[in-house]
Amino acid sequence: MSPLLSRTNAEAHLYLDLHPCTCGETRFPRDSAVVVLDDGDLASRYTGTCAGCGQEREFLFRLPPTATSAGGGFRYGGDEPSQLLDPGEWLWVSDAYAGQVPADPGAGEAGQRARAALTRAVAALDEVAKFIPPDGAVVPADAFTSDRGRQLYQREPGRFRRDRLTAVRDAYAGMLARLV
Repeated sequence: MSPLLSRTNAEAHLYLDLHPCTCGETRFPRDSAVVVLDDGDLASRYTGTCAGCGQEREFLFRLPPTATSAGGGFRYGGDEPSQLLDPGEWLWVSDAYAGQVPADPGAGEAGQRARAALTRAVAALDEVAKFIPPDGAVVPADAFTSDRGRQLYQREPGRFRRDRLTAVRDAYAGMLARLV
């Protein structure tokens, strides 16, 4: 099977974080290298030893033909939908980051952590929206390929409507603007 495309290092690391070892541990020190695939394309190889059980872990991701520009701020990928994470996983990630933000983070280190979390929450919501067809209003049900993603979709399908995603994104972006 051909390695899946990872549009950015941030997307690859997020994938690694969401895919634990068979022992359940997600942490492992990650060594990375760029390698050439049999077809001549470039790939990123991440290797390391599981912190929980000592099992060797290895992940291989195809690199995009051209680098994704981070112009305009933090992004997990380009304009196309992710091949690594489905829209439910992206929404779960956004929820997790937004949940780290206290009601009044204040300034200093707490404010910096809140800005970083909200920035990633917004970027993850942008990833969900990429699964909505240009003329569509919702993420199609067949876009959900992971257990986590399907479960979230089945529990709360309305959260995958374009208007609702936009409203939540705008709320997070507004909170972020007030933290700067």
